[in-house]
Amino acid sequence: MKVVQLLPDLDGGGVERGTLEVAEELVKRGHESIVISAGGRMVKQLEAEGSRHVTWDLGTKSFWTFRHVWALRRWLKQEKPDILHVRSRLPAWIAWFAWKGMNPNERPRLVTTVHGLYSVSKYSGVMCKGERVIAVSKTVEAYIRNNYPETDMGNVRLVYRGIDPQEFPLGYQPSEEWLEKWRSDFPQLEGKKVITLAGRLTRLKGHNDLIDMIKVLVAQGMPVHALIVGGEDAKRKAYAEELYSRVNDEGLSEHITFTGARSDIRDIYSVSDLVLSLSTKPESFGRTVAEAIGQGVPVVGYDHGGVGEILTALYPLGKTPLNDADQLVKTVSEVLESGVRPHGNPEFLKTTMLDKTLAVYGELVNDFTE
Repeated sequence: MKVVQLLPDLDGGGVERGTLEVAEELVKRGHESIVISAGGRMVKQLEAEGSRHVTWDLGTKSFWTFRHVWALRRWLKQEKPDILHVRSRLPAWIAWFAWKGMNPNERPRLVTTVHGLYSVSKYSGVMCKGERVIAVSKTVEAYIRNNYPETDMGNVRLVYRGIDPQEFPLGYQPSEEWLEKWRSDFPQLEGKKVITLAGRLTRLKGHNDLIDMIKVLVAQGMPVHALIVGGEDAKRKAYAEELYSRVNDEGLSEHITFTGARSDIRDIYSVSDLVLSLSTKPESFGRTVAEAIGQGVPVVGYDHGGVGEILTALYPLGKTPLNDADQLVKTVSEVLESGVRPHGNPEFLKTTMLDKTLAVYGELVNDFTE
């Protein structure tokens, strides 16, 4: 098979990581893999793993971007891929118009992946126009069914995102060197129950709910310390400043630490007593939840969206209702006191995601052989 994946750029993120994983698997199985994007820091890895990268900016939000429709159509006629797999809305529109104008007997088969719970609109509806539509969770499946009734649900395939257990192994322990530096950098964690919330500083991640919770736990005399792990969002600096000020004003500086962006999240999970997922908007999947549970670290999260699905399957003890501050404190206290840890992640696996994605391609390509 010859497969083309299309997305805005390769600068990092969950969609980009999934694209590279599929590309690598295609090459391993003897297929030809091409990725079209505006480029980015992951291109080097993509090419090193055997795929071809075509630099094409199809993700800039401008009507001028639509000039690429005819060039893309010409390129597809020339390259003759078997599958065109689109993962983002604006590139999907370019691809859709290019694909629609081709001879149905000569064009590639069209696959789209609905990676997020986009704002409901005709613009977002393009992600449901594939001959096969991949939904990354049951939450996304329901989103498609409820908001785009014209979609033939017989063409929708549930393919959960997957975690690599070698990357987030059960019972993982960091090196002595890392632990030594960690203790030196964060001596305030000594003797405390460490509660970690990972994610960039954006309002939807529920940082204020964490602050409310820590305030109550500290007042109750529980020896806790919260880590907020994530960098500032360049467009939301005012929100970050608001959080810093609030922690200071509430007298919680000794109980809450902002670590900034970190690349050692696996190590941080391993020294955490509890990981939190408090996104106030339902997430399409919830990668941090699956990662932490995969390592056997307890997770407490709001029981909605993809996070609720993962917790239901792997660690139901950690489910807590959205916007119920009292129950959040109660759930966190019970999990910390119980000492009950998850048994890992046997369900949301990278290998399963890859097998199922390639099976979707196989449905559309008659002469498909693995």
